[in-house]
Amino acid sequence: MKRWYIVHAYSGYEKQVMRSLKDRIARSDLLESFGEVLVPTEEVVEMKDGKKRKSERKFFPGYVLVEMEMTEATWHTVKETPKVLGFIGGTPEKPAPITQKEADKILSRIQQQGETAPKPKTMFEPGEELLVIDGPFVDFKGVIEKVDYDKSKVTLTINVFNRPTQVELEFKQVEKTD
Repeated sequence: MKRWYIVHAYSGYEKQVMRSLKDRIARSDLLESFGEVLVPTEEVVEMKDGKKRKSERKFFPGYVLVEMEMTEATWHTVKETPKVLGFIGGTPEKPAPITQKEADKILSRIQQQGETAPKPKTMFEPGEELLVIDGPFVDFKGVIEKVDYDKSKVTLTINVFNRPTQVELEFKQVEKTD
């Protein structure tokens, strides 16, 4: 029976490990023992030079999900893939699969990704200070009161004529001050 296992890979090489592993499986006679090989990612949007850019962010940097039947041969196939450090869970010789519930949670998160708008790469927290870079309040600094990721808007309190004033701005109109 195929179960999901988490494979620890060199950070930054997850996609390469996924490709290498898929290639090794295709060239072996173990095709039936393997299911999917995934690097769980989500699409994020970041502002660069005033333009929206889409990019991918990994849910679990450094890890690759492998659906497989654990045997001596499949274990060696994964373990001997370049840039693989080993399995997560269990012992090095007898890795433990993740539960079906955990697997479903990860897979549904990947599934939802295609149906929802990309998340912003920059995450904002209430209480953080931001600089307004566009609009009538340009060059004002403000403190985040509320963040609405669905609408990509942030509510800031800025000082206008020494009076605290709340303004709602789009993510692209602000940037972190650090």
